[in-house]
Amino acid sequence: MKDTKKFLLAAVMAGGLALTACAPTAGSATPAGSGGAKADPVNVGIIYSKTGPLAAYGATYYEGLQAGIDYATGGTGEINGAKINLTYADDGGDPDKAVTAAKDMIGKGYKVIGGTASSGIALKLAEQAQQNKVLYISGPAATDAIQGINKYTFRSGRQSLQDVATAGTFIDTKGKKVVVFAQDNAFGQGNVAAVKAVLGAKGANVESVLVPENQELTPFARQLLDAKPDMVFVAWAGATSGTMWQALSQQGVFDAAPVVTGLGDAATFGAYGPASSKISFLNHYFPGAAGNDVEKKMIAAVEKAGKKADLFTPDGFVAGQLIAQAIKEGGSDPDAMVKALEGFSFDGPKGKETVRASDHALIQDMYQAKLVQKGGTWAPELIKAVPGDSVAPPEKK
Repeated sequence: MKDTKKFLLAAVMAGGLALTACAPTAGSATPAGSGGAKADPVNVGIIYSKTGPLAAYGATYYEGLQAGIDYATGGTGEINGAKINLTYADDGGDPDKAVTAAKDMIGKGYKVIGGTASSGIALKLAEQAQQNKVLYISGPAATDAIQGINKYTFRSGRQSLQDVATAGTFIDTKGKKVVVFAQDNAFGQGNVAAVKAVLGAKGANVESVLVPENQELTPFARQLLDAKPDMVFVAWAGATSGTMWQALSQQGVFDAAPVVTGLGDAATFGAYGPASSKISFLNHYFPGAAGNDVEKKMIAAVEKAGKKADLFTPDGFVAGQLIAQAIKEGGSDPDAMVKALEGFSFDGPKGKETVRASDHALIQDMYQAKLVQKGGTWAPELIKAVPGDSVAPPEKK
C-alpha cells in the first residue's frame, strides 16, 4: 500500500495461530556443505493479513510465498535436508496482534519471521527482530523506515523511495508544487517523507493532505484543490482505494492538476473510471511486466493453485527465495543468515534483484504503466521498465 506512491499499494491466514502439520521445534538446520545425519527442521513464522483492510494484499503475498518456497527448494520444501516448516498467523492489520504472534513464535524457538503488508506492523516486528536477534524479512510493507533499521531486518518488496523515484522518471517537478494525498498512517507519512527526499531534492515544493482512517473523504479532496497543486501525488492502499478515487473525481481534482500514483492490484483497475487516461502510473509489478523465466514460473505455479498473480505476488515469491538462501548458508543461526543475505544477488520474478549489504535495501526494477481498455475492462500495459539502479533509495550507513 504507500512513498512514492505507495499509492494504491499498500498495507494483507485465519485468526490466531494456525500451526503447520509439523510440530514446532527449535532445532538448527545443517549449514551448506556439511554432511552427516539429516538436518533438523527449520521453523519459519509468517505474520500477514489474512483478514482486515489489507487482506487482499495478504492473499497474494501468501500465494507468492508458496510458489517461491517451491521454486527455491526445487519442489522439495527442504534446504540441505532441512525441512522448512511454515507457520502462519493473521495480523488482521493490528500491530498488537502481530507482536503477540511474533513473541509466541520466538518463544517457541523460531529464528525466522516474515510477512506483513502494513508499514506500522513491519516496524513493530523489526523491533522484535532486533530485541530477540532473529531474522525478519518484511513483506509488501513500503515504509522506508525499515531500510537499515537494524542488522536483522530485510524486505522482500519495494519501498516508498523507489516508488517516488519512479514517479520522478516521467514528471518534471522542478519549481512545482507537489501535494501528496495520502492516508495518515505510517505508510502515508512515509510517502510524504519520500517525496520530500526525492522530488524536494529536485526543486519541488512539497506539501501534503493526510486523511485519518474512517473519515469522509470529500472535505479532504476539497482541501487538496484549495492547495492549488501543480501535481498531485497519491499514496493510498487498502479497501478504501475505490472510494478515494471516486471522491477525487467528483471534486474535479483530475481537471485541476496532473495526478501521479502507483498502479495497485487488479481489483483497483476499474476504480479510476474515466480518469484512467489522465493518471500517470508508476508500478511495482503487474503480471507480464518482466517477462523473464522466473516470473513465468511464478505465474504458472500460482495459476496451478487456482489463483492469479497480482501486485504483491513477487513479494511473497522473493520472500521464499530469501528464506531459502538464509537457511542454505546460515542454517538456523540468525547472524549467519544475515551474512548470507547481505549482498545476495539473484534472479527474481522482476529480473535481477540485489540485497544491498550496507542497509538491506532491495534493489529491483520498477515500471511505468498505463491502463487500457481490453474486452470492456481495464488492463495494465507496460510503458517501460525502469532499471533498479536508477531508482535505488539513497544509501543509509
